[in-house]
Amino acid sequence: MCCVGLLKVIAIDEQLRVIHENHVNFDKELPEFRTHGGVHIHKNRLTVTSPVLMWIKALDMVLEKMKSSGFNFSRVKALSGAGQQHGSVYWNDGANLILQNLPPDVPLHQALKSCFSVNNSPVWMDSSTSVQCSDLEEAVGGAQKLADITGSRAYERFTGNQIAKIYSQNPEVYAQTERISLVSSFAASLFLGAYARIDYSDGSGMNLLHIREKIWNSVCLDACAPGLEKKLGHPVPCSKILGPVSPYFVKRYGFNPNCKVIAFTGDNPASLAGMRLVEGDIAISLGTSDTLFLWIREPKPALDGHILCSPVDTNSYMALLCFKNGSLMREMIRDEVASGSWEEFSQALTSTPAGNGGNIGFYFDVMEIIPEAVGIHRFDSQNNSVPSFPKEVEIRALIEGQFMVKRIHAEKLGYKILPTTRILATGGASYNKDILQILSDVFSAPVYTIDTANSACLGSAYRAIHGLVAESNVAFVDVVKSAPGPRLVATPATGATLVYQPLLKRYMVLEQQVLSEAKIPTVASSE
Repeated sequence: MCCVGLLKVIAIDEQLRVIHENHVNFDKELPEFRTHGGVHIHKNRLTVTSPVLMWIKALDMVLEKMKSSGFNFSRVKALSGAGQQHGSVYWNDGANLILQNLPPDVPLHQALKSCFSVNNSPVWMDSSTSVQCSDLEEAVGGAQKLADITGSRAYERFTGNQIAKIYSQNPEVYAQTERISLVSSFAASLFLGAYARIDYSDGSGMNLLHIREKIWNSVCLDACAPGLEKKLGHPVPCSKILGPVSPYFVKRYGFNPNCKVIAFTGDNPASLAGMRLVEGDIAISLGTSDTLFLWIREPKPALDGHILCSPVDTNSYMALLCFKNGSLMREMIRDEVASGSWEEFSQALTSTPAGNGGNIGFYFDVMEIIPEAVGIHRFDSQNNSVPSFPKEVEIRALIEGQFMVKRIHAEKLGYKILPTTRILATGGASYNKDILQILSDVFSAPVYTIDTANSACLGSAYRAIHGLVAESNVAFVDVVKSAPGPRLVATPATGATLVYQPLLKRYMVLEQQVLSEAKIPTVASSE
């Protein structure tokens, strides 16, 4: 299960075949929470939150949907899940006791409505903690030093900095917080009926975990808030069996009392598991946020991008680049210039030539992570700033720009496109063959997809199976080797490399120009 704009569920059988899929759309099916894309963007445009009770009510709804469809919960041997990375949940004093004694005749969202000291959780889109980021980097000796320890320099959305903001602005709220969960461990806690431990992989997206030693770093903890280690609990391996499913789910839905809850992880690590990424491949998730990640053995943290602990191999790591302006930006341009129609959007893409006549665009509705800029910036073939593009040019500039920035910053991390490189695409936009063709052309590599765009959910299901045997030293790759392989959907068009090589160089120059002109807010707001 995972939650960004949707809460989704996948069930697989022992042959790794998908036997059930379901979901709840936050905006459409839970309109009382008044979210857009599952979040509230506050007036200052920096603070972005989601209602905790919305997530819980969505879980109630999706389980009821499964029950109504005749799904047999008693056959489930193990479950795991994924939550949007960097979101955090704050449990009130005494909440654990309520979790352990949930009345099975009451929906979760009603039973838990008084359990949170912060009702609106900061999520991955939040960028209101620049002051706390500066303080954290100063405390450990600089941005690179923090990256060496935790895998990333300080980022506004990372949980340590969000905790520091809450402690600084609302110390009484922090004081009454008994436990702090990530969205992933929060969801696991619901199924476990007790506070679930944070796993290594999602925990390495907090600016708090020492990625090599797999323990919280005391300097980072102390820089964020006092007594933080106790509120976080000890991190655990990603394949850890946390315990049996809560009696609540046994009585309310008919789960087998021996069903095991495996540690939940972040949505991006779960996607790596779902796509069965191997060394040399690139995975690109085209979702609410766009992410690019790859499997590595020797981490080399840098100031751009992230190094996370691998969700499937305790001796490996994954490199990650995240871009906030993903599907929501594509949908915005679709609505503005293509009458809200993906068919019209695709027709515009295919009607324009590769390279877009030299026109380049940067499209950031919200403050982007890489590059750290906001707004829409358009340039003609002579690098002159222009106020608008024709419809077809606008659409291709958006898609080409979104993929050029990914390739450029992947290569800055040291990644090289090889003749054997495969791109594994997932997420909502991976259904659009015309978008994937541009991805293939820009990267000069073939693009593959898997049978489901819900790779984070699929990865969670794979990890649940692996969790049952991981303590016997069975490797994840051996557990999933019989799963369906990826399907080839696009190969680079003839001459694409000649078109995009010079365009990539121009994009790099223009990106620096956009950055130099950007007026980036540096003061956090409590709004």
